[in-house]
Amino acid sequence: MLAELQDIAAPLAAALAAGAVIGLERSYRGRFAGFRTHALVALASALMMLASVHAEKWFPDLSDAFDPTRVAQGIMTGIGFVGAGAIIKEGLTVRGLTTAASIWVTAVIGIVAGVGMYLAAACGTFLTLATLSVLGWIESHMTSESYVRCTVRYARDAVAGESALRELVGRHDFDVRRISYRLSGEGREFEYQLVLRTLHESNMGGLARTLREDPAVREFRLVPISE
Repeated sequence: MLAELQDIAAPLAAALAAGAVIGLERSYRGRFAGFRTHALVALASALMMLASVHAEKWFPDLSDAFDPTRVAQGIMTGIGFVGAGAIIKEGLTVRGLTTAASIWVTAVIGIVAGVGMYLAAACGTFLTLATLSVLGWIESHMTSESYVRCTVRYARDAVAGESALRELVGRHDFDVRRISYRLSGEGREFEYQLVLRTLHESNMGGLARTLREDPAVREFRLVPISE
């Protein structure tokens, strides 16, 4: 009885600990799917694998119906719904993909812990934390392209020329990727719609300040987007 309890408790404890540690990192980053979510995902995966691996011992008449590989496939299919719930679309920006990936890898760690591969579970947990923290820090300090959707509205009889607008955004280290035009306000206003690219998203502040101080600009909007 004690040996059987150890066979059950050790994998569950390992999976729960691994999921909790990964979840703590997500909670620290302010993500909705954090400490408890990751711990429960790892625990559930380990429980399902335990039921499959020990099926012959617990259910000798049904042992042929339990295939660990099929159980693992079912876990990974089901965990997709949890991961999808962590992905949030805010306008043209998508958030939560990293958290969804961390939920997916936590499920895998739970699977390997459930079958008793503790070294693999420990290595997976360490590498996951390294990816989320160390590589996250590197990514945040990398120079990368940022895209902004820019809308600028003028009175129809006081429109800045396209070349002047391009020069204005260029002073803030933006270049124009696309531009379109339209009349609004029953034809009383002229609107430029641009997609801008920059290597530093912080440049948005300077561009916003310049547009705000321009008396000819009736209205403007700057929205970060994924290109």
